[in-house]
Amino acid sequence: MIWLVGALVFWVVAWALNIRLANSSRADTIALRVAVPVLFGVTLLVLWEGLVRGLGVSQVILPAPSQIGSTIINSTETLWTDFNQTVLKGALRGFVIGALAAFATAIMIDRSSFLTRGLLPIGNFVAALPIVGIAPILVNWFGFDWQSKAAVVVVMVFFPVLVNTVQGLRETDKMQQDLMRTYAAGYLQTLLKLRLPAAMPFVFNGLKIATTLALIGAIVAEYFGSPTRGMGFRISTGVGSLDIDLVWAEIAVAALAGTFFYGLVAWLEKRVTFWHPSQTG
Repeated sequence: MIWLVGALVFWVVAWALNIRLANSSRADTIALRVAVPVLFGVTLLVLWEGLVRGLGVSQVILPAPSQIGSTIINSTETLWTDFNQTVLKGALRGFVIGALAAFATAIMIDRSSFLTRGLLPIGNFVAALPIVGIAPILVNWFGFDWQSKAAVVVVMVFFPVLVNTVQGLRETDKMQQDLMRTYAAGYLQTLLKLRLPAAMPFVFNGLKIATTLALIGAIVAEYFGSPTRGMGFRISTGVGSLDIDLVWAEIAVAALAGTFFYGLVAWLEKRVTFWHPSQTG
């Protein structure tokens, strides 16, 4: 009960402090923009710890954050092996292949009204297919190693990036394109100097969506076949053997990896689209 009371008191105090920091006149400084979400996350972890310990929740149902942290420290070799298999081999390679293929296809669609009318509706149909239906088929086609997981990721990444890139290429209006023609600019010059820069915010929006989908796709695909390693494989076997603290450790690593890759894409977006109103404020 002491754990529960202490966690609730800490949560109330931290919540009040967070509100004060978020509403302060210096809330837009880098230090406070980092401090507010970090304090909020720590508050949730302390509350989680207090509830689990204070109410005597079994670790099979929900392990405490301290136990999950201990598992992460004691299982670094296993977690790194799974991270390498799922994230670096499956998710990252599938993300790169899918994004590049989507970008190239968007350029072709931009040049062809037939592809605009024919491919995009099919793309919307394929994007709506459930991943649990596609994953077993692709595992049968490409085998149980990372190639099948990358194939699943390509399918999940391709259409969000494609749709956003196509929409971005249509953002420039007729007057801007006519102005480029008056300067004797051809299609390639107009594309590189006008239309692609204008499309970059849309492209990065698709890439940010794809970062989370890539990791989800790779983990789900491992449920249908994996060579005794990988995050999805470890989560599936961990649930079956009631090794729940390891399952939560894998989930924590996956969440951190997804957050890092999303942040990396957002950082690149700021560097590439520094001129856009969304970045200049």
